[in-house]
Amino acid sequence: MALTDTFVKNVKHTGAPAGDKHTDGGGMYLLVNAAGKYWRMNYRFADKRKTLALGVYPAVSLAKARARRDKARELLADGIDPGTVKRDEKQAKAATAANTFRVIALEWHAMKAKGGHTVSTTTKRLAHLETHIFPVIGDRPVTQIKPPEVLAMLKKVAAAGTAYTAGRLREICGQVFRFAIATGRATYNPAADLSGAIETPAVNHRPALTTRREFGEFVRDLRDCERCYPLTKQAARFAMLTWTRPKELRTARWERFDMEAKEWRVPAINMKMGKHLQAHTVPLSAQALEILETIRQLSGDAPVLFPGNHGADSIISENTVNGLFKKMGYQGRQSHHGLRASARSLLSERGWSPAALERQLDHAERNKVIAAYARSEHLVERRKFMDDWGTLIATLESGDNVIPLRTAAK
Repeated sequence: MALTDTFVKNVKHTGAPAGDKHTDGGGMYLLVNAAGKYWRMNYRFADKRKTLALGVYPAVSLAKARARRDKARELLADGIDPGTVKRDEKQAKAATAANTFRVIALEWHAMKAKGGHTVSTTTKRLAHLETHIFPVIGDRPVTQIKPPEVLAMLKKVAAAGTAYTAGRLREICGQVFRFAIATGRATYNPAADLSGAIETPAVNHRPALTTRREFGEFVRDLRDCERCYPLTKQAARFAMLTWTRPKELRTARWERFDMEAKEWRVPAINMKMGKHLQAHTVPLSAQALEILETIRQLSGDAPVLFPGNHGADSIISENTVNGLFKKMGYQGRQSHHGLRASARSLLSERGWSPAALERQLDHAERNKVIAAYARSEHLVERRKFMDDWGTLIATLESGDNVIPLRTAAK
C-alpha cells in the first residue's frame, strides 16, 4: 500500500529494536526507529541484494524520496548500480569542497613562502588574499570560477581608487589558477582572459633627486643634519655610496665585507629576486670604507651593521632611512630606494657604460642563461665608476664647485 504524507508525518516508532518498515512500492520503504525516519530502497544488482539510502525525513519529503527511487530504477534499467553512482557523486562533491580557491591559494602561498620570498612580500600577498579575494571567491570550487566573477572583484577594488592593487590581485589570482592547473585540480585560468580588462595604473616612481644642484644640496643637508640619529645618518650615507636596495642595506653583516679586496658580497638570499644564481658584489670606494669605520664604532659588537632595538641580531626597520629624509624635509623628493636612481642619473652624465651601471644596480637579466654569466661582467669598470662616484659625493659634500673629471674606463 502506498504511503501518504499524513501517515509519514504522524507515524511513530513502536519500539522494535530493528525499527519499523513501511513500504511504498518499487523497493522503497520508510524506516522508523528511535533516532528518526529514513528513506531506504532495496534492490538487486549483479545477483546481490543491496540497500540504497534515499535521505532523511523531513528534510527529504515523500515526493522527493519517490523521485530519487525512480531515478535509481532508471539507472538499474540501464545496467548501472545506483549505489556506485551515489558513492562517486559523494566523492566528487568532497573533492570539490577540498579544492576551493581558498584551499589552493593557501597551499600556493605556503609554497611561495618556502621559495625564498621575503617576509614582507609573503605577508602582503596573504593580506591581499584575505582582504579582497577570499571574501568573493575563496569558498568557490576553483573549477567553477568564471572570468566575470574575478573581474567584478577587480573592478570593485579599482573603483575604490586602488587600480594598482587591482592589478596585483589579478596577478595573484592568475598564479593560484596556474598552480591549480599544474597540480591537476583545474584545467583553465580565468584570470588570464582579464588582461587589459581593468585600468592600468600610472607608474609612481620612488622620489629621487636627479640633478647635480639638487642632489648636492641634499648631500650637504645630510652631512649637516644635527637632529639625525648618528647610526641612521651613516646608514643613509653608506646607502648613497653603495647603491644597494633598502633590504640589502638593512641585512648587511660584517662577515660579508672584505676590506682588503674593497668588496661587499651580498648573499643571493638577501637580493630582491630571492634566490639569484650568484651573489652580488659591491665595490667599495675609499669614502665607503671610511664610513664603514664610523659605522663600526657606532654599532659596537653587533654582527650586523645597523642593529635595531630588539636584541643583538635585530636590524633597523625598513622605514628608518625614509624617516630620516622626512625629518630633513625631503619627503616626496628623495627616498631611500631613490638614492639608486639619483646615482644612476648622475653617473650616466659622466659617460659610464649603461650596461655596467645596470649591473651595479643588480637589475635582473630576463634570460637566465645570460644571467649566469652577466653577474660577474663589468666588475673592473664598476670598481672605477664606484670610485668616481665616491669622489663625486665627497666633492658635493664639500660644496666645491669644481667637479673632477672621471677616470677614463679602460
